[in-house]
Amino acid sequence: MELLEADAELTYADAAGLADALDGADALLLWDYFSDAVRDAWPSGGSLRWIHVAAAGVDKLLFPELVDSEVVVTNARGIFDRAMAEFVLGSILAVAKGIHVSHNLQAARRWHRRETRLISAQTVLVVGVGSIGRETARLLRAVGMDVRGAGRTARGGDPDFGEIVASADLVSHVGWADHVVVAAPLTPETQGLISKDVLAAMKPGSHLVNVGRGAIIDERALVAALGDGPLEAASLDVFEVEPLPAESPLWTMPGVAISAHMSGDYTGWRGALADQLVDNAQRWLSGRPLLNVVDKRRGFVVG
Repeated sequence: MELLEADAELTYADAAGLADALDGADALLLWDYFSDAVRDAWPSGGSLRWIHVAAAGVDKLLFPELVDSEVVVTNARGIFDRAMAEFVLGSILAVAKGIHVSHNLQAARRWHRRETRLISAQTVLVVGVGSIGRETARLLRAVGMDVRGAGRTARGGDPDFGEIVASADLVSHVGWADHVVVAAPLTPETQGLISKDVLAAMKPGSHLVNVGRGAIIDERALVAALGDGPLEAASLDVFEVEPLPAESPLWTMPGVAISAHMSGDYTGWRGALADQLVDNAQRWLSGRPLLNVVDKRRGFVVG
């Protein structure tokens, strides 16, 4: 941050002191992307012109008053793409190669040989065709998997997905995939997108990966689909309520792997976020176009 001190007056605040800190502020770096502090402090930042969020998802920030305002919002698009794509690949490999089963057998001291599956013979539908979904598609295609995307509009000839189907028609398409990967932002259109009907239409023995947001999946329906079919496995990094409550049946369900909203966290991510912030701040201070400008009504960076 010392790189900016010569050109801007910097103030640091926690959630409790944000309302006072915003008085007279032109820009805000929101490090805690799950915080309600900006909503709670609104409209104390009457001079506020720019908010940068240290996350790819901005759903928690986009309350109606901010959406309707002239404040520009940017996000951390690009920082977490590769890490999340690798997390998805690791999750798929763990299921195909029975890594979780091997761990359980090891804990029970059981020697049990069995056959595993080649991922190069498997299919993946990636729900969400933004930068995270695209990096995931490129990585999965590189290891030989057959990948399609699901986005707002259907189209063919995409360089990363080949075919993109309409998210609104998921019931008609999820049955094709051995693995369904949720990498979409949380918006009014994606909330509850992976519904009871979509889960019921999935391929018998399939695997669901969620690195997007928990509220995109109907969690109660997911529990039922894991218990009674058609799902065989789920790798879940995000949940409707976080931390995942201790009483959730997902903790102990066979075939379920749980991680603590960490698919994008890697050694060095904080430094990468800081570099991105400084770059964007220097652009803003010099009047150059900002990177990663969010379409506040859509809830993500377009293009």
